[in-house]
Amino acid sequence: MSVLKKFFKDTIIYGLATVLPRLMNFILVPLHTGKLETSSYSDNTTFYVYAAFFNVLLTYGMETSFFRFFNKSEEKSKVFSTAFISLAITAFLFLIIVIIFNYQLSEWLNISPKYLKILVGLLVLDTLVVAPFAYLRAIGKPIKFASIKIANIFIYVLLNYFFLWAIPKFNIDFPGYNESDLVQYIFIANLVASVITFLMLIPYFFKTKLEFSATVFKQLLNYGWPVMVAGLAYVINENFDKWILPYLLGKDVNGAYSGCYKIAMFMTIFIQAFRLGAEPFFFSHSKEINAKQTYALIMKYFVIVGSFMLVFIISYLDIFKMALVKDESYWQAISIVPIVLVANLCLGIYFNLGIWYKLTDKTIYGMYLSIVGAVITIVFNLVMINKIGFIAAAWATLAAYGIMMVLSYLIGQRYYAVPYDIKRILCYLTVSIVLSILCLNTNANYYINTFLVLLFLGCVVLLEKNELKQLLKR
Repeated sequence: MSVLKKFFKDTIIYGLATVLPRLMNFILVPLHTGKLETSSYSDNTTFYVYAAFFNVLLTYGMETSFFRFFNKSEEKSKVFSTAFISLAITAFLFLIIVIIFNYQLSEWLNISPKYLKILVGLLVLDTLVVAPFAYLRAIGKPIKFASIKIANIFIYVLLNYFFLWAIPKFNIDFPGYNESDLVQYIFIANLVASVITFLMLIPYFFKTKLEFSATVFKQLLNYGWPVMVAGLAYVINENFDKWILPYLLGKDVNGAYSGCYKIAMFMTIFIQAFRLGAEPFFFSHSKEINAKQTYALIMKYFVIVGSFMLVFIISYLDIFKMALVKDESYWQAISIVPIVLVANLCLGIYFNLGIWYKLTDKTIYGMYLSIVGAVITIVFNLVMINKIGFIAAAWATLAAYGIMMVLSYLIGQRYYAVPYDIKRILCYLTVSIVLSILCLNTNANYYINTFLVLLFLGCVVLLEKNELKQLLKR
């Protein structure tokens, strides 16, 4: 249980580094949806769709590879320096290519050349800090990691409020300020925050002697390229809907869809916090005798927490809606939230299950599973959006992640059998979905909905009371 305590401690700290920035981002949702029309919010969404895609491309699975080989290598400094040098070289090559072909690329991507320049600067800086951030996690420096991440988002949020709220509110004379193109200031704020983060991490660039090992690079690349393909497929699963909707239904619909999608990000925050703490832990704990039992226990409590979040958010959906997306023009897409929440919970379970192909060096299967999900996402969206509207995009996400989850479990049990408590997991998932459906049909009666939330917690206490007592004692 002491091992589990360390896992939960690291997860809480890493979770703080994720949850707090994401929560601060939620502070920006009312600001952005209040200041930007749905069409401009669509432009903001498209910018970050491209950012996510190129970020995966430029890091090519190096972060996950770093954890895999840093933990088992006797020459840890060589692993770090090789990863950093390779990422730096590819980032600068990317920068040169975009500088040369800026206008051609902006036309091809259907993005303003001005926005593209900001995007490239952001991508290069974020790529350069991948290795230092991974190094902090690998050597067990969660507080340092968290403080830098939090500083980044604090600067970003502060600048957003300065550009979008303070300048027009107090009539501040800011050179070149353009009220007709407010969305650009969101991107500029992000770029400035990334510059400061880069400067804060410079000392870690020189923690070890910088030397490039072709042998280590080959190992990192062989392990990482399937992770990259899987990452690209994940970006498609997460963002293809937001990329295709402007073409099929218009920017206004995409802006409303993207705004309401943010409400479901509470589940994403939880999943990301879990991954930051879990991935290093799973690798470092893999040689322990009781490793599989530990993984199974973690999975069960992951599902419990995720299922509770599903019921809780649905119970008070109207409150979240009015607090985060105040402009009623966005509410046309509120019906996607329950579907996307369940989809993200399936994704979290899939990430948890994915330990089997990472520990057995079969990352190629992660790639295959993600490609399956991407194909489902693309086909479902292209076929169904024109038939049933934007709601098809939410159902496509659920179908993709649900099928990926099931396939990962079935295949994983053949190569790395973990004794998951399937009956309890299915029980919690089923109960949470049924209670959520009931919450949606109470006409926002918060007395009934609160009772349903407490009912779910009561089920957990009833079924897990003995184990919970042991965990709390330890």
